[in-house]
Amino acid sequence: MDLLFDIQKFNEADAERVAATPNDPHVHDFEELMVGINGELDHFIDFKSSVFNAPFISFITKGKIHRAKPTVKDGKLNIWLIRFKSEFIPETTFQLYSYYHDYATFELPSGTCFDRMDQLCGMMYDEIAQPTPDYPVIRHLLGALFTMIESHRKKLEPQQISQKSQNITFKTFLLILEENFHMPGGVDFYADKLFMSSRNLNLICQNIMQQSVSEIIETRKLIEAKNLLISTDKTVSEIGYELGYNEKAYFTTVFKRRSGQTPTEFREEMKGFIS
Repeated sequence: MDLLFDIQKFNEADAERVAATPNDPHVHDFEELMVGINGELDHFIDFKSSVFNAPFISFITKGKIHRAKPTVKDGKLNIWLIRFKSEFIPETTFQLYSYYHDYATFELPSGTCFDRMDQLCGMMYDEIAQPTPDYPVIRHLLGALFTMIESHRKKLEPQQISQKSQNITFKTFLLILEENFHMPGGVDFYADKLFMSSRNLNLICQNIMQQSVSEIIETRKLIEAKNLLISTDKTVSEIGYELGYNEKAYFTTVFKRRSGQTPTEFREEMKGFIS
């Protein structure tokens, strides 16, 4: 993608076109947001498949392996497809991984809030169609859309703690994790980076994600391991070492415990799946 920003309407005819062409799991060099107004989405992401009914939101961060199959439901299909480079709204993109960690797609109730999201998409669509689009206006509208999505998403998660300081700490932890997950550092390493105790960091992660710090670290390593197993010819030992596991046997044990397969079994299965 050469453009900084693009928005399209995806309808029934587009779904027929996609269904008639190869649609293998792939990665993007841009960020992608889907706002589903009508229809259904069969989404393979984070190495699992789920089906979502509109209204739904789906955000796919750059570099994530995924495959989306939009289909008509009740005779309708209408999805806003928004693509943009990370640098288009860097202050927002910087936080998106923590917002959509381990759940890229989720359903929303219909109503006033979702209608406003649809209207924001329509305003961006109209602006980009102008002979000379006003990109600062589009940037503002896109930021407002993400703010509205995040505000509504929080209402759907009653278990998520509301304390602003803990949310900020958790997002900071995930940002630090993105920079260091390939290293062997454990809970103490990240707690020290955040100037807090390991116990408090674990409490925050349990409150927000219902997972321990170690589980979140392993999940991030596992996703990267799966990416490398699919997209490279590196050996299992090389991938394990690259992710901070000094022993192949331990890496294989962790991988199998978390995914139910050895790295080699996963690689072979995905080769057959993609082909």
